[in-house]
Amino acid sequence: MSQHIYGIFDYHRLHQQFLHTIAYDALVWTSLHGLLVGDKSVQRSGSVPGVGLVHAPVALFPTPFPENHWREACELAPIFNELVDRVSLDATFLHDSLSRTKKADEFTSRLLDIHSMMIQINKKEEIRLGLHRSDYMLDEKTKSLLQVELNTIASSFASLSNLVTELHRYILSCHGKLLELDSKRIPANDAVNQYADALAKAWSEYNNPRAVIMIVVQAEERNMYDQHFVSALYNTHNITTIRKTLTEVDQEGEILPDGTLSVDGEAISVIYFRAGYTPDDYPSESEWRARLLMEQSSAVKCPSISYHLVGTKKIQQELAKPGVLERFLDNKDDIAKLRKCFAGLWSLDDSNIVRKAIERPELFVMKPQREGGGNNIYGDDVRETLLKLQKADSQEDAAYILMQRIFPSISATVLLRNGCWHKDHAISELGIFGTYLRNKNKVIMNEQSGYLMRTKVSSSDEGGVAAGFAVLDSVYLT
Repeated sequence: MSQHIYGIFDYHRLHQQFLHTIAYDALVWTSLHGLLVGDKSVQRSGSVPGVGLVHAPVALFPTPFPENHWREACELAPIFNELVDRVSLDATFLHDSLSRTKKADEFTSRLLDIHSMMIQINKKEEIRLGLHRSDYMLDEKTKSLLQVELNTIASSFASLSNLVTELHRYILSCHGKLLELDSKRIPANDAVNQYADALAKAWSEYNNPRAVIMIVVQAEERNMYDQHFVSALYNTHNITTIRKTLTEVDQEGEILPDGTLSVDGEAISVIYFRAGYTPDDYPSESEWRARLLMEQSSAVKCPSISYHLVGTKKIQQELAKPGVLERFLDNKDDIAKLRKCFAGLWSLDDSNIVRKAIERPELFVMKPQREGGGNNIYGDDVRETLLKLQKADSQEDAAYILMQRIFPSISATVLLRNGCWHKDHAISELGIFGTYLRNKNKVIMNEQSGYLMRTKVSSSDEGGVAAGFAVLDSVYLT
């Protein structure tokens, strides 16, 4: 892995006192502008707003990123949006691709069961809303932009990423001369407004002015301010929002004779999932009942069960197979652009690849069908897990895929966490937000909608901000 640290972006060259001043300014700015999360050490911080606030973990300065690759990532967003929609309509493809996974992974199996029930009752999702985020890394060796994953459910940080962009522009406008950096090289980021706009437009398409938007949340949510920023913007649209856990939806929800979902007496027009993407969100049958109830209703789901399934790692791997994209897309240029960003992806029934991964585990990542940080398997653990699965000779290998390990360049960074800054060497992952809304045959929105940069210490494998591995960052175009 090459040391890609150069010139003005070697933030480690900066004087201690200067860094101390900037960190202080940054902490004031984050407090005044709501760049905040709940503090883990305060018990009620995940359930009561305004209690136990701490600034979100951030990089003190933006990370350099080549402008040509930035544009490439932005151009991919509408193509991925369209692809998700097309794949979601192909029930045969979804079930065939996930048939082995279904036997090995209880969570995916339950999602597929709900999907099957929707097919049986001929449930059509006429209004389809997608708030997606596609994550990329820049591979240092090949200088190519490679997709890490595509998120179709609870794609977080649209709001806080917006704020980090503003924070970095502020720091550069105050200290840019000394840093020799220009705040205009940080691209504008309007993710929060575009997310809110997409949800408001879906509410409008549903066409019931008395209905509300429901955000499905986890009972303990330290990233609640990222969510509240989006819902606060509805005030400009005169739309009411309510927040409910899956358990509350089960207790308070019913479907009225006309198909409307009513929760605690409120008609629901749009369901925005910020929970429900991990097995931990379904500790009992109550939560599964809630998920099925919502799916059966006429409310617009973000995402629907089929959009959720398109985001599984297995589908990502299937779409990378030769000839599969042609099943869903007609435009040859679009197909070529998608193929170019696909990293190597394999299923565990490919014995050659499994053998290679056992021999050279450091070149692979093993991924289960899970969203959120902290689930992937790296290094020697890849070898051990594969050998264990071979010995067991069970279906369990179908719960995983193998992916080429991407080696991005390492940069000198200054990280700010819990009020303390420290220098480190880091790698970054670029997430591009996409918004997609269609009503029957009419595409109302298909946009690239802002971005998220996450930076993590180069010695750390995992990259989730909420999971405590990474910090929020922004892009400086080079």
